[in-house]
Amino acid sequence: MKKILVISLAGIGDTLIATPFIRELRENFPDAVIDALVMWPGAKDLLEHNPNVNRVFQKNLMKCGKFEATRFLWSLRRERYQLSVNTHPQSRIHYRVAAWLAGAQVRISHEYECFHWLDNWLVTGSLPQDYARHSIDNNFDVLPMIGAQKKLPAHEMEFFLEPGDERFADDFLTKHKLFGKIILGLHVGSGGTKNLPLKRWPLKNHAGLVRQLNKQRPDIHVLLFGGPDEAKDHAVVLAQANADLTREAKTKNLRETAALMKRCSAFLSVDTSLMHIAAAMKVPNQIVIEAPTLNVTNWPYGNQFTLIKNPVVNGRNLDYYRYDGGDIKGTREELVAAMESVKVADVFAAVTKLI
Repeated sequence: MKKILVISLAGIGDTLIATPFIRELRENFPDAVIDALVMWPGAKDLLEHNPNVNRVFQKNLMKCGKFEATRFLWSLRRERYQLSVNTHPQSRIHYRVAAWLAGAQVRISHEYECFHWLDNWLVTGSLPQDYARHSIDNNFDVLPMIGAQKKLPAHEMEFFLEPGDERFADDFLTKHKLFGKIILGLHVGSGGTKNLPLKRWPLKNHAGLVRQLNKQRPDIHVLLFGGPDEAKDHAVVLAQANADLTREAKTKNLRETAALMKRCSAFLSVDTSLMHIAAAMKVPNQIVIEAPTLNVTNWPYGNQFTLIKNPVVNGRNLDYYRYDGGDIKGTREELVAAMESVKVADVFAAVTKLI
């Protein structure tokens, strides 16, 4: 195998989840060109210093229009890839269309509930997914199909930071006098595609939690993490918070974000890309609020975490969300009520018990 294209278009967290598979590809094919195709700039940030990847192609295919997207993907045919792999989970048929347009000789994808005859035409090989195992293990199932095997005894999600990223994080702590302090990282957001914003814990609850922490645990400093899309939400929380104890973690890219997260004492979120980055950075005291989209395939990998259970979801996550290309099941009112069922008092208790 001389030229391989790893297709990871679904999300930033899914791209991080793909890194153990990429590492195994490199172990099995040390001389191969291994390129990656991603959708989001953050996914490019995540992979561009990965020594197991030769090049990263990044294009927001959702925003650029069908003609431009088709022309971009068709241009990848010039690379003459022998193999492309759509990593798990990429359920929508659009991801298989992208693989077909890129034109590798062998095109592998998992099979999803939305699979039909056209999907089987777009790819040359497929394999079943398993909701009882992590996406990382689902990805490893591809290896025997391409004449490879797991060679490493253990695996981790890999996010390679540069010295400049580490300096940024240290400078941030110095500037805000946070060295040696207890720092809780907090992500109020989530993915913005489909109806995924409905899996967020309510903003009023985040604000209430921060107010309570500021008042009862002034030894805890709160850092609000997220991108430009969360700026308005951060402003709402900050307007109600103690400015000496709560601030926004302003970063230029995902690598700086990861470096700063690595210095946190704890991290709180629902299942988001930053949840996976917290796991990759081995942030201690990771706390995850159960949302309808959380299941075994996307748990924080390789990092111990505390799950705050959702009384409404109650472990029935796959009843709400499966990799079938669709939205979270339920009306807006039902999903909002589900996330509101996780009370501020329960999250406060979990945070303060750990730190």
